[in-house]
Amino acid sequence: LLIEERGLQIWPSLKKAELFNLWLNFLFTSYTPSQRVQFILGTEDDDEEHIPHDLFTEMDELYFKDGEEYEWKETARWLKFEEDVEDGGDRWSKPYVATLSLHSLFELRSCILNGTVMLDMRANTLDEIADMVLDNMIASGQLDESIREHVREALLKRHHHQNEKKFSSRIPLVRSFADIGKKHSDPHLLERNGEITSPQSAPGNLDAGKSGDVKGNGTGGSRENSSVDFSKVDMNFMRKIPTGAEASNVLVGEVDFLERPIIAFVRLSPAVLLSGLTEVPVPTRFLFLLLGPAGKAPQYHEIGRSIATLMTDDVFHDVAYKAKDRNDLLSGIDEFLDQVTVLPPGEWDPTIRIEPPKSVPSQEKRKIPKFPNGSTSTEEILKQESHHAGPELRRTGRLFGGLILDIKRKAPFFLSDFKDALSLQCLASILFLYCACMSPVITFGGLLGEATEGRISAIESLFGASLTGIAYSLFAGQPLTILGSTGPVLVFEKILFKFCKDYGLSYLSLRTSIGLWTSFLCIVLVATDASSLVCYITRFTEEAFAALICIIFIYEALEKLFHLGELYAFNMHNDLDKLTLYSCVCSEPQNPSNETLQMWLKTNTSMDTITWTNLTVSECKKFHGVFLGSACGHHGPYIPDVLFWSVILFFTTFFLSSFLKQFKTKRYFPTKVRSTISDFAVFLTIVIMVLIDWLVGVPSAKLHVPEKFEPTLNDRGWLIDPLGSNPWWTLLVAAFPALLCTILIFMDQQITAVIINRKEHKLKKGCGYHLDLLMVGVMLGICSIMGLPWFVAATVLSISHVNSLKVESECSAPGEQPKFLGIREQRVTGLMIFVLMGLSVFMTSVLKFIPMPVLYGVFLYMGASSLRGIQFFDRIKLFGMPAKHQPDLIYLRYVPLWKVHVFTVVQLTCLVLLWVIKASAAAVVFPMMVLALVFIRKLMDLCFTKRELSWLDDLMPESKKKKEDDKKKKEAERMLQTVDSETVHLPYEGGNVLQIPVKALKYRYDTTYCFFEIWVF
Repeated sequence: LLIEERGLQIWPSLKKAELFNLWLNFLFTSYTPSQRVQFILGTEDDDEEHIPHDLFTEMDELYFKDGEEYEWKETARWLKFEEDVEDGGDRWSKPYVATLSLHSLFELRSCILNGTVMLDMRANTLDEIADMVLDNMIASGQLDESIREHVREALLKRHHHQNEKKFSSRIPLVRSFADIGKKHSDPHLLERNGEITSPQSAPGNLDAGKSGDVKGNGTGGSRENSSVDFSKVDMNFMRKIPTGAEASNVLVGEVDFLERPIIAFVRLSPAVLLSGLTEVPVPTRFLFLLLGPAGKAPQYHEIGRSIATLMTDDVFHDVAYKAKDRNDLLSGIDEFLDQVTVLPPGEWDPTIRIEPPKSVPSQEKRKIPKFPNGSTSTEEILKQESHHAGPELRRTGRLFGGLILDIKRKAPFFLSDFKDALSLQCLASILFLYCACMSPVITFGGLLGEATEGRISAIESLFGASLTGIAYSLFAGQPLTILGSTGPVLVFEKILFKFCKDYGLSYLSLRTSIGLWTSFLCIVLVATDASSLVCYITRFTEEAFAALICIIFIYEALEKLFHLGELYAFNMHNDLDKLTLYSCVCSEPQNPSNETLQMWLKTNTSMDTITWTNLTVSECKKFHGVFLGSACGHHGPYIPDVLFWSVILFFTTFFLSSFLKQFKTKRYFPTKVRSTISDFAVFLTIVIMVLIDWLVGVPSAKLHVPEKFEPTLNDRGWLIDPLGSNPWWTLLVAAFPALLCTILIFMDQQITAVIINRKEHKLKKGCGYHLDLLMVGVMLGICSIMGLPWFVAATVLSISHVNSLKVESECSAPGEQPKFLGIREQRVTGLMIFVLMGLSVFMTSVLKFIPMPVLYGVFLYMGASSLRGIQFFDRIKLFGMPAKHQPDLIYLRYVPLWKVHVFTVVQLTCLVLLWVIKASAAAVVFPMMVLALVFIRKLMDLCFTKRELSWLDDLMPESKKKKEDDKKKKEAERMLQTVDSETVHLPYEGGNVLQIPVKALKYRYDTTYCFFEIWVF
């Protein structure tokens, strides 16, 4: 084998292993540091000892204690960002981004290059580690034997941690233990027997005995000599350390007996709990030692900061775990140096501490190799993947195949859907959504009662919502979706009632027939896997639909507020000179109704026997009198403050809800208190506003809930005959309006489900589009038979439900923003919301105190909060921004600005058309317009490239994509089968061929990137 470019000759007498090692050396010397690091991280280790863990890094420096003896004093620590002990020595600094000098990084590289590097050392105590390191230093000539004991004595000096002084004057155990026990995400869980256990990041058994020490016995080695003094452990800080974390200890200092520095980098295998070395009881994995002659303490300090900062870097951290030798560590440092940014000294003050950023870009691209041709980046390939690429929307080709897979997918999580609800956050979500759902359901029932002359009204709406919601929450594929009433359904009901009234048909019977047909058609859609068509609903359609619903929520909240002005008038341009002429008196009714006459007869009164002008407001209402006079309102004497008070309640509710929801990010109160206030933000706001309204005493409009559980009309029951008094042919004709109703139900339900199931929500239990549609269809049929309103997925309520259940990391590092972990997926919140809704009839004595303006303010808050994160509104803002002031949005880097504006204008036009249709008498065809958005989006493929659409929107699925993917996979497998059974031949330049034994190969086909990874062992 000849490598001509390097001028090397490898004689045939060399062994295959030597040939292969030389070939790897050639590759490493030819590749860049980034490529070498990617090679290191790409290797797979069979043992668990080289799997990277989270690291806590602590730097101790050698100081004189009271001018008499040395001790190691903690000066800085890193969990994600750097924290220093302030000069006063009494407190930690705020976490900040570490800024390093380039010179110290080069000095660190020199230390690793020339110092002692011991990887996978097996030791159980600090004494053993010191002896092994010193033996290695003496053997390599780095240390003279004569000063061995002096160095050893310095290494084993006592370690003084910053928190020891803080804990010496008080006993924090009860408080710390209570805090730990409250959090599920804490790495150390308080057991009933009084022990604190942590499977990885703490010793296997910490016995809180009378001695105050904790003895551990972990895996991989003896821990008999390891003990932890609780008085020296900051348990509050320990809660921030992730489960499974390990320690990296940096020891730097100056001594008077060394003439030149000594350096050691040690990786223990396995990690060992070393008593007193680290401020928190986590096992130590790495040790870095730097001792040198006196006079260079600042230089040693900066080198220590450099290695500590490197250990917090995502890439070097992994390299340190997987490194095989010194060269791997140097490659990691070189790769880090390739990525650093240098600030000119004349343009930056290095003493300024940089605040931690709100979000840090992912470093995964540094770990993933680029493609050989360099033509396509990983990000672009990932962007080309469809956002609905999961198995939930794949057509099975079997009858009810998708439904069966949904049931199989969701069944294993059914019990956990109830266990996972054991959280205070779920209680907050229940109270918030119950108050938010009550008003629209009752309002919808009231509007429906007016449109149908009382055949379906508020009590039917409450009962139907409760019944449908309970069933859906228990058995649906995505229980996070909240069902509610929609505008198109109300328009459909109005049109149907008018048709029945004009042609003398029974409205409830014909409605039942249509509902049963709709239910049947929904089941047909489920049987044929029609929900797989959801994959054509991209972000373009989702955002237009979601934005419209949010805007309607905001609009209707304001409209209902100003509608109060009709009931509680606002008199403008009053002539105060005529104030004495204003009056309001009670008068007899001019044309009393039969109900009024019967009431007078029962009370043995008549119109002539009542002194109308002397009656109070309540007495006037009792005798069905009327109010006359310029100072009268609809319900008695005019009260001038109601409208303004309602406006105050409305906007105060909105702003207070927004403020309390963001309270988690404030600096006041402990984290748990802030988190609880944020979770209960809306409910606390409602309670506060109800109390204020009660204390002020202005008679604002209140929530009205039916007090009896019975049909609104006495001549109807809870079961409706589909035929009734209608002709027999109405059973068949009902199929035609049912088609339109089916489209309405399908589009509303599935678009909302797509929004809830987006990958941004990080749902782990999967979804079930087919199962969702089945439950909606079945409950729609049941509600039709019982004469109850129809309910389908409510977009804004569902988004609010998801937002109320967001889970963030609680053990985030100091200075690090909490990470979004996902949604608390369970069935209990939806179930309890609708159970409480059904019980509302029995809670009227409490609910009657809730002012309607407060609920309108909640609607405004839900609409406004649901708009956050919609890319469409970010793009609208760009119209009014000069290019230099535009934010650094990712799609602006890859798509021309004028094309971004064209995309936005098209989407805005569609939104306006949706608004016009939904607000007009043609609202019943609204779902057809939503369906048309899919075709409009398809036409945009003619104006935009796939690359541009991948940044602005999601790519539409291609029918040939699966076939092409299968073809590539079969071709790759065919290539492997053609390989010789014993060796693989890899040709390279010069016509030479490298032969590698097949037994040394491991391969994996990656469907994301469509290429093979081949590893040689």
